[in-house]
Amino acid sequence: MAFEDLGELLAESIELPVAGRLYTVPAPTAEIGLRTQALIHAAAVAADGGRADEQVLGDAAERNLYRDVLGPTHDEMIADGVTWPTLKHCAITAMVWIAQDKTAAERYWTAAGDPSRLAPNRAARRSPSGAANSTRSRGSTSGTSTRPAPARGAGKKARKPR
Repeated sequence: MAFEDLGELLAESIELPVAGRLYTVPAPTAEIGLRTQALIHAAAVAADGGRADEQVLGDAAERNLYRDVLGPTHDEMIADGVTWPTLKHCAITAMVWIAQDKTAAERYWTAAGDPSRLAPNRAARRSPSGAANSTRSRGSTSGTSTRPAPARGAGKKARKPR
């Protein structure tokens, strides 16, 4: 078995439909991909109350990240006069694609960036058949046992009366 050409296996671009036009965002360079992942990781750490790498966040702020992640599509969108919210949504969608994958980027795109729309709703969490999940939970691992205690005297040799 031989390896297939990697270009045939990977999604080398994403297509974003905006106001009747389809914008193709090409895959970024490795440098831009690595920087984007570092930035997203640092932002997630900061959002969780941790100490983020200020140099990563500072470096990202100094660069034109939206232009980098959108590539030549950035200039096309500017020339077409897209609005700021549209450009921002497209750029963040590209960042999600770069840091995660195409499926995550599609979820972000469809949710219009609204985090509450990203979480699955109650109906989506249910199984397609509507049947209950038959997998039992592990239960507590606190060290206590739910087995009944053995009956008194069980397992001991009976004593002979004296």
